[in-house]
Amino acid sequence: MAGTRLPPLLEAVLSVGTDLELRTTLQHIVDSAAELTGARHAALDTVDPGRDGLTGICTPGAVPRCPETLRVPIRVQDEHFGDLHLAGKRHAAPFTAEDEQLLHVLATQAGIAIGNARLYEAARQRERWIEGAAAVTTALLTGESAADALMTVAERARILADAAAGVILQRTAEGGMEIVTASTYEDPGDIVGATIQPGSPVLEQLLGGEPVFIDDSATDPRMTTHVRHRFGPSMMLPLQADGRLIGTLALPRRRGDRPYSAVERLLACQFACQAAVALVLADAQHSRERLAVYEDRDRIARDLHDLVVQRLFATGMMLESTQRKGPGGDVRRTLARAVDELRSTVQEVRTAIFALQQPPADAPATFRGKVLRETAGAAALLGFQPSTRFTGPVDSRVPDQVAARLLTVLRRALATASRRSGVSRIEVTVDVTAGLPDGRDAVRLTARDDGDVEGGDVEDGGTGTTVTWQAPL
Repeated sequence: MAGTRLPPLLEAVLSVGTDLELRTTLQHIVDSAAELTGARHAALDTVDPGRDGLTGICTPGAVPRCPETLRVPIRVQDEHFGDLHLAGKRHAAPFTAEDEQLLHVLATQAGIAIGNARLYEAARQRERWIEGAAAVTTALLTGESAADALMTVAERARILADAAAGVILQRTAEGGMEIVTASTYEDPGDIVGATIQPGSPVLEQLLGGEPVFIDDSATDPRMTTHVRHRFGPSMMLPLQADGRLIGTLALPRRRGDRPYSAVERLLACQFACQAAVALVLADAQHSRERLAVYEDRDRIARDLHDLVVQRLFATGMMLESTQRKGPGGDVRRTLARAVDELRSTVQEVRTAIFALQQPPADAPATFRGKVLRETAGAAALLGFQPSTRFTGPVDSRVPDQVAARLLTVLRRALATASRRSGVSRIEVTVDVTAGLPDGRDAVRLTARDDGDVEGGDVEDGGTGTTVTWQAPL
């Protein structure tokens, strides 16, 4: 035996340990077993295919479960990994005790090689998931919106897990969960918007921040979404950080795909934890950035008020004093126009200060803010910002119903002006100190433009159109 069979055995043992990729290692084992014993067919069946994501390994032309005439178990440490089957020895010869002995030696070495290959594969998987988590953290901290951040997490996780889809679910107001983001190889179709209704068996685990592992989404009674039939094995992982449940990351595979291994489940859970922390950090960073913007806007508003408005007001006072002292009528008229311009400028600066003090992305809650929103919206069509002035305490004196009617008239007047030729300036004035002929207090809206006249009232015989509307308070 030593003189004739040792070199082939050594060669077989060496070939088994030459590759660290698990599937390749198993194929070496099967091929070496067939060559050593002269078997026409060899196959290796694993006890737990889901652990390593493997199906049966066999020689070309063989089936995993060929008629066995010789079987040897393969153990990895204390675990029964699988069985090596041999059948159909060449020349119709029977397998011998020597063949079995060689196969036992090969199986022992195979157990060692499989253990090494598992360690190597686990290290490679861990490295990929760590790199993926780092990439997600970097992407989230570069200023993505909330929706883009969730898509980044879903897409990266789908790629790492070799899943058919990466899905983010978040809690609904009714107490269920809804798919808000989906990354798929194909068109996500109606995946986004699918809901898990309150009372679902899986919902308690998800809302409690527990991971859920599904062998087959299509047949598992816990799954209730209308898209479940498209998928097979799945992981549903909590996105939770500092006791805050941001949502659930679901990673379903196609029907018939291999189940997730224990290593994949562990790495995916770790990824979800790190992604949740990154989402919280990104949200905190965005909040700090928004706060910095608000603080900067407040500073600009204070500077405008303390420096610009006060100086303009002082200049107006000096001009009024000079106007009273001036001997000539032309000088007084010129000074009067300058005083009016300064007053108008003060009003516009105060309006700008008010606008700066509003949250930029929020809908205005005050009447003054709603008027400014209408004029700002018209600026996109006009190509310039209309001038807006307020007289009196507009926010406290205008009732909601009157405010709604005024905004409708203003919206119509701005739209009409945007279609008129020659318009380069629009002055909008809201005055709550006006009065009606019967003595009642009123709010008056005036919208004047300098465009070409196309009918309507014209003040002072000049160009332009003025729209006036008023209502009792």
